[in-house]
Amino acid sequence: MQNCLENIKKKSPLIHNITNYVTVNDCANIVLASGASPIMASDPNEVEEITSICNGLNINIGTLNSRNVEAIILAGKRANQLAHPVVLDPVGVGASTFRTKTALRLLNEVKFTVIRGNISEIKTLAGVSTLTQGVDANITDQITEETLDDALIFAKSFAKKNGSDHHNYWCNRYCMQR
Repeated sequence: MQNCLENIKKKSPLIHNITNYVTVNDCANIVLASGASPIMASDPNEVEEITSICNGLNINIGTLNSRNVEAIILAGKRANQLAHPVVLDPVGVGASTFRTKTALRLLNEVKFTVIRGNISEIKTLAGVSTLTQGVDANITDQITEETLDDALIFAKSFAKKNGSDHHNYWCNRYCMQR
């Protein structure tokens, strides 16, 4: 991990963020603190161009709206064409039909390097019946010592099915010294 952070600081990659307006400042500051540079763009008229000059794409659907769905898909597809890592945070998926349909559409149209979500969000994306608590994992999905092994098997299977099981490749490609 130390090598990864040191290499990020040396390369100072530009990271395109399409994130929710609640966390946009935090996301920018986290990217900066890690040694990278953030840029935020969510208008369909510029996302492909912005993505083209970046080294990675971070998508967070916390304040999803119909105006930025196409922008997210355009940016994701462009990042895929450039073989850039793409991260999805499916915040609150399962809380509404619009949010769930959009996240499933994203999974169908964009290849994600990392899908970062709580267990209830990931179960929803995998088509497993679960209740949602908005942005929090449902208590019935709580991972305990007794359920940890099954949760790991489930998460690995989901990652493999969605092509986001190659995190070591991306870490080596973008984080480690060559």
